Amino acid sequence: MASTISVEFCGEWFRVAEGEEMTIGREADLSVDDENPFLHRRFLSIVQVESMWWLVNIGSRLSATITDGSGSMQAWLAPGARIPLVFDETRVVFTAGPTTYDLSIHAESPEFERTAGPDDPAGETTVGSVQLTPSQKLLVLALSEPMLTREGSSGMSSVPTSAQASKRLGWQLTKFNRKLDNVCDKLDRLGVRGLRGGPGKLASNRRARLVEHAVFSRLVTTDDLPLLDRSHEVDED
Repeated sequence: MASTISVEFCGEWFRVAEGEEMTIGREADLSVDDENPFLHRRFLSIVQVESMWWLVNIGSRLSATITDGSGSMQAWLAPGARIPLVFDETRVVFTAGPTTYDLSIHAESPEFERTAGPDDPAGETTVGSVQLTPSQKLLVLALSEPMLTREGSSGMSSVPTSAQASKRLGWQLTKFNRKLDNVCDKLDRLGVRGLRGGPGKLASNRRARLVEHAVFSRLVTTDDLPLLDRSHEVDED
């Protein structure tokens, strides 16, 4: 069956016809940011193999987080890996240097259709069983605020530094970093990838990876943002 793929980024739509290939990167068919030296020239590729469309990581250093449109499925696309584009909408988010990018891929004839059950409130499902303390949730919100404030549209955002996020919360930087360690350890134990750079060592870009996971798994949502303005009410150390 003939099918096409469409990619939406920053409000613009790009069509990939049957048998064609689209590359995504700094100097690619879809150039998401030609001024970011941390971004691969060609990072991702959308390609059709027989009748199936695939998203392939053709970069050597960067990884991407992949989710379906509802946020109920999440995958980690490492260099050299590929994933079939079976959903009607696939969300892709990745970080290069200080900038996080997200885009959506739409299939004209999806191979898979997710059906919500009676106890599954669409759009509000959190992947996995993650219990955050009130202060841990505030930390995640402070880091995720730039992406959440434009949720629903693709584009670019910057993940706050630890100093910026701790100032937003009115915390000491040492307190913020300690709680960041705890949150990353908790999610790492639950199988969230990309938060560790090696055995016993937290990844250097863990803030970006934490935001990617938290936003796209709906661990935090736009409905939670008002909590940031009441952060002083949380006295948990």
